[in-house]
Amino acid sequence: MAEPVLEIRDLKKTFGALKATDGVSLDLRPGEVHALIGPNGAGKSTLIHQISGSFRPDSGTIRFLGQDIAGLDMAARARLGLGRSFQISSLAQEFSALRNVMLAVQARQGTSFRFFRPVMNDKSLTEPAMAMLERVGLAGRAHLPAAELSHGERRQLEIAIALALGSKAFLFDEPMAGMGPEGSKALTKFLDGLRHEAPILLVEHDMDAVFALADRISVLVYGRVIATGTVDQIRNDPEVRRAYLGEAA
Repeated sequence: MAEPVLEIRDLKKTFGALKATDGVSLDLRPGEVHALIGPNGAGKSTLIHQISGSFRPDSGTIRFLGQDIAGLDMAARARLGLGRSFQISSLAQEFSALRNVMLAVQARQGTSFRFFRPVMNDKSLTEPAMAMLERVGLAGRAHLPAAELSHGERRQLEIAIALALGSKAFLFDEPMAGMGPEGSKALTKFLDGLRHEAPILLVEHDMDAVFALADRISVLVYGRVIATGTVDQIRNDPEVRRAYLGEAA
């Protein structure tokens, strides 16, 4: 079996008396979609925050591409290739969609500032940025400010940014949020192809998308993983059905 791209062991995080993450262990393998599901308040987004670096765990280990990244900040983890889209958008709202992706291209090139020439005329930035927008279906919206995009389009833009950064694994926190049925179906198809570029840790409430995409599913309840398995194993697990799937039935 291939070495995991991302490996989390015994991760713990408390906020006062609340155990938001209570000894979580899971991994992400090459070429897979590993879905993380659970009821609201289960600690899914808190776990993603710890993996991405916006929260520091109280204890436990996080290894990415064989390296311990627990001491690295969010920017350093992104530079290593840990790509993230957010449940709540973190885009530069006043910039166009194209400019948002160009910033990611600049960061990947290691040239964050261009004082001596207009960046919008720099084909080394505009061409790869436009290619990423085309991949996610936003080429026709390239020159609109991010603030004028729909919620679903902003999620697509965040994925384009993660692609432009050359991510080696993706952390997607509810990418289907705010999308209608057709948008969700299109994004599901896109993510299904994206797994071959880099594996995906997916937090999602759209169970149709989860069951269509996931190679494995981990179920988080009250900060603890109560089960990990294939789609069929999770569907048929009596504890999972009581704790989560049965709620939605």
